[in-house]
Amino acid sequence: MNNAKTYTIRQLTKEFNVTARTLRFYEDKGLIAPSRRGQTRIYAPRDRARITLILRGRRVGFSLAEIREILDLYDVHDGGKAQILHARKKFEERVATLERQKIDIEDSLKELRRAIKAIDESFAKGSVPALEEAGTQQHAA
Repeated sequence: MNNAKTYTIRQLTKEFNVTARTLRFYEDKGLIAPSRRGQTRIYAPRDRARITLILRGRRVGFSLAEIREILDLYDVHDGGKAQILHARKKFEERVATLERQKIDIEDSLKELRRAIKAIDESFAKGSVPALEEAGTQQHAA
């Protein structure tokens, strides 16, 4: 009999603070493959490691398809080199995307703060500003 550590769905839901539905969803998508003992799912250390990677990937904004690409490379028999290099490339791409989003968010925050200031100044003068005066721009449909 195999003495390797195994996990129940309950153990993993508690450990990772996810629902059983989430784990079943990842299973349906083929990202994890627990064995079965009757209706009970039995998760191996490999499943647990894949769940860790899936959740980390989701937390930083990777799609399930991107996560699958990285996980699938684990099965390539080169000592993990292909997986690591592909993951690194994906990480660089994600950093670039987040940096662009950060700039966009900072620009939006500046514009909104400017509009708030304009509204506050107009109210302090006793007038109600039009949206255009407050700094927001309406676009014709």
